[in-house]
Amino acid sequence: MASLEDRFVGLPGWGKALALVGVLVLLSGGYYTLVYGSISGDLKAAGQKQKQLQDQIRDAERREKQYLELTQELANREVADRQNRRVLPEDAEIAAFLQDLNRVAELSGLTIRLVEPRPEQRQELYSKIPVVLALTGRFHQMGKFFYNVSKLDRAISMENIRMTQPKLLPSGEMVIDVDVRATTYRRPPGSPAKRK
Repeated sequence: MASLEDRFVGLPGWGKALALVGVLVLLSGGYYTLVYGSISGDLKAAGQKQKQLQDQIRDAERREKQYLELTQELANREVADRQNRRVLPEDAEIAAFLQDLNRVAELSGLTIRLVEPRPEQRQELYSKIPVVLALTGRFHQMGKFFYNVSKLDRAISMENIRMTQPKLLPSGEMVIDVDVRATTYRRPPGSPAKRK
């Protein structure tokens, strides 16, 4: 039996060329199947993995943006809540309220003749804390007092304002007496803001 090499040598030129083309086709097919096909599959898998990672990055960036927005909103709400607690505290804080009124009256140059706290009046969303005041001073001092009370952090309304006729003091100074009910407010017990 003749060996493969002997058979190849015995082939005419066109047969040798055809055999060589066949071997090259087999080698190319094997290369394509084993190397290129494998690399192509790996590239395709890597492309899909890259797309997944890019989607995950976009999702993470979107969630980070939402987180930062929510964090900022929470910080803003905390600032607003602190401000609201100064305007409408949870406790009556009568001593601090009376101290503020006394300080403002002194700064305005008024004399306080009477301070009479009244019982707290509960409403649905807040409680009223009225205090009756009797003040004496000049007209512009009264205006300054009411203006300065409006600048206090706490919510205060001045109600039932009654003025007397001006009187002339022996010193030549013209003064008026003013009776007013200063009402401040607080959150009632058990309000949603207090339960936090």
